Amino acid sequence: MRILIFILFIFFTSKSISQNNKYDDTDLLIMVEGDSIATKSIDLKEITIYPPLNFKSIDDQIRYYTLKRRTLKVYPYALLASKRLKKLNSRLSLIKTRDQKKKYARVVERFMEKEFSNELKKLTRSEGQILIKLIYRETGQTVYKLVKKLRNGFRAFSYNSLAKIFDISIKTQYNPMNNDEDAIIEDILNRAYADKSIKLSLKSKE
Repeated sequence: MRILIFILFIFFTSKSISQNNKYDDTDLLIMVEGDSIATKSIDLKEITIYPPLNFKSIDDQIRYYTLKRRTLKVYPYALLASKRLKKLNSRLSLIKTRDQKKKYARVVERFMEKEFSNELKKLTRSEGQILIKLIYRETGQTVYKLVKKLRNGFRAFSYNSLAKIFDISIKTQYNPMNNDEDAIIEDILNRAYADKSIKLSLKSKE
């Protein structure tokens, strides 16, 4: 509706200018629907346009689209982990004793494991490692640090040792400035946000 009002206004003001040469562009005022004061400009939403992808080789193209498929598959889990972490920290701040906090964290851990274990077991090693990176991207902390903080150091060490069997490290950070794969992942996410093709939630998991 706003764009229609703008087009009509330009049409009629252009007609008026052609009839009276004493006005110039600086005299134009625009009345936008919902506003009570006319203005000389209109605030438009900022959009980002990315250049077309250009690959040096077919191998680079395959690598990019393989990473894209894996990244967009696990990204909703990273977002949900960040969301749940914020809720957990908010509730932990209301619990007074350390023992009660640990007990509550264990309850949440069991709930998360029951809720997602079947789906997460289906992830490949590569998808799992990307998820660990994206959790760092969304929370600013490694999975290792999160487990150590919410549970204890022994549990974090145990999880990391188990992950190493599958060639995964829960200590992995996300650094698109210095890591080639992370830079590609960041490009994938930015483009997906720009063209609105990204999936931001898991059905029935919020």
